[in-house]
Amino acid sequence: MKSPFLREAMERGFVFQCTDAEALDARLAAGPIAAYIGFDCTADSLHVGSLVQIMLLRLLQRHGHRPVVLLGGGTSRIGDPSGKDEARQLLSDAQIKANMAGIRRVFDPFLRFGGGADGAIVVNNADWLDALGYIPLLRDVGTHFTINRMLSFDAVRLRLEREQPLTFLEFNYMILQSYDFRELFRRHGVIVQMGGSDQWGNIVAGVELVRRTEGSTVFGLTSPLITTASGAKMGKTAQGAVWLTPERRAPFDYWQFWRNTEDADVGRFLRLFTDLPLAEIARLEGLGGAEINAAKIILATETTALAHGRDAATAAAETAKQVFVDGRSDAALPGMTIPVAELKAGIPAFRLFVLTGLTESNAEARRLIRGGGARLNDETLTAETRLIGKEDLRDGAIKLSAGRKQHRLVRPV
Repeated sequence: MKSPFLREAMERGFVFQCTDAEALDARLAAGPIAAYIGFDCTADSLHVGSLVQIMLLRLLQRHGHRPVVLLGGGTSRIGDPSGKDEARQLLSDAQIKANMAGIRRVFDPFLRFGGGADGAIVVNNADWLDALGYIPLLRDVGTHFTINRMLSFDAVRLRLEREQPLTFLEFNYMILQSYDFRELFRRHGVIVQMGGSDQWGNIVAGVELVRRTEGSTVFGLTSPLITTASGAKMGKTAQGAVWLTPERRAPFDYWQFWRNTEDADVGRFLRLFTDLPLAEIARLEGLGGAEINAAKIILATETTALAHGRDAATAAAETAKQVFVDGRSDAALPGMTIPVAELKAGIPAFRLFVLTGLTESNAEARRLIRGGGARLNDETLTAETRLIGKEDLRDGAIKLSAGRKQHRLVRPV
């Protein structure tokens, strides 16, 4: 590859498919371009499963190109059927708006927004999708899509093969995503759509729509869907999704997630999720035995610094050292305060695990306790409804643990 961006993207493992790699390489080498990735607003944050795409936008910007973040204010009303066995729950406009505001904040630590040829921008596809007329859309865009071709794409074909319903609403998603690409091409000169490999069919459809209606060559590029060495889906744990905002996942817990990376994944994750030079990553990847833990600490610290800032990453690393290596006080662990009156009455164990953020739902907390993964003051908790109260205070705090690595201190106020 002649272009520095595409060369490094391949070396780091970001590239899975490309519609025309040689032509894209030549265009990238010729000067700055704009490329986009879309994110639907199905929650008020993104999790680690989206981090490959965010880091790809970051790499694009580091090489002088403009990253475009497309938020799906319009497409979130439908739901992407790709990789899903059933239709997504439809969200209200108010929910989508709130989710969009939360997701927008995720990108601030990773991208530089503002002027210049490489300044990142955020756009909302509701700006054009809300104004669409049904008949004009069918005449202008629908004529370029054949049912035969649409049925061949994985998002549709797999659902039909499993005899699972695919609504007409979802069937339209591919057309709207293609329309997004054309609008971004017209409005912002975007010539590349990027995404996960499960988006290949939608991306190719958009490339073809721009070619047919605009007479222009644009490109699609996908990244592999990331799983761990053991086959687990990236970004999922027994305690739920690993969110990228501190309100959903404390920096200490985020650091711990990366510290617990499997040995076989360390080098790959350093390439994908940090800015460390490839030569340094090769050195760290070559560490063996107990030394691999040093590479995991670097991975945890660098990934946390990107998402939450260097100070938070350093503090998380120091807290982990104090608790797990030095056996010192738990005082620096993440915590929360509970009114004394509530502690006097007692709070059901499963509920307190949700309140502290150790689990995302009551059902998840109950499963954790039933499975023996919950601890109260370092003792296994066996009763889901056990009342936790003032009598459980130890040195002024109550320590809750989910597994071996996630902890919270609850203090009365």
